[in-house]
Amino acid sequence: MIVSVASGKGGTGKTTIAVNLALSLGKVQLLDCDVEEPNAHLFLKPEIKQKKKVFLKIPKIDKKLCNYCGKCSRFCQYNAIAVMKDMAMIFPELCHSCGGCSLICPQKAIKEVNREIGVVEIGRVGKIDFVQGRLNIGEAMATPLVKAVKEEIKEKDAIIDCPPGATCPVIESVRDSDYCILVAEPTPFGLHDFKIAVEILEKMRIPHGAVINRDGIGDVKIYEYCDRKKIPILLKIPDDRYIAELYSMGVPFTKEMKEYEQMFRDMFMELKEGME
Repeated sequence: MIVSVASGKGGTGKTTIAVNLALSLGKVQLLDCDVEEPNAHLFLKPEIKQKKKVFLKIPKIDKKLCNYCGKCSRFCQYNAIAVMKDMAMIFPELCHSCGGCSLICPQKAIKEVNREIGVVEIGRVGKIDFVQGRLNIGEAMATPLVKAVKEEIKEKDAIIDCPPGATCPVIESVRDSDYCILVAEPTPFGLHDFKIAVEILEKMRIPHGAVINRDGIGDVKIYEYCDRKKIPILLKIPDDRYIAELYSMGVPFTKEMKEYEQMFRDMFMELKEGME
């Protein structure tokens, strides 16, 4: 079963839930798809055994063949090619690697070359198979690297730590999930972004439930929303200073608070039985 852990708002505790769920289950795969700022490794401290570079295809223009007709520039919807009277310029960071420019060029002056955008790191900690992506600084598109991370999913239970927000990398991260755990905090801002995430999952027809983090801080509107939308609340993590202290030291709280291990296992087994 593939379970993604997502949320609309950043900082709600996606990595906390994903890491502690993986540690509670043991023999699973954990994939950190927050490739712009991966941080699950800070808590798990895995041994990285393999690194794979990830490339995008970008156009390269042969000046001997190009007659500067401008068809490639007019075709490109992302303004990655600019053609002037006697010059053609390519902006690699804007290119979406669709390959259309090379197909439409009447002079066959465009070929595609590789450009490195990041790396996929593969390792292990205990019984957990660990995979994460690291996007190169300055890169605009994280989605291709997210896809490369997900290509490492094996025939076993997998937990995907998604990026924050509701953009393309998030959609790619949750795509093909059997279930999505939405981590939410009971605040007005948390509820606002939680609703956006729910709308996405409804459109993608992915079953989902909520884990409430920092439960007990006083705002009840998120519980009312879940009740109205019939979104199951899978688990509540209290607003506990000790959990926050452990987090600040990079220690997953299930290592010190063993009662939560069984809670996470029970939650996962209920999801699995429900899906079956």
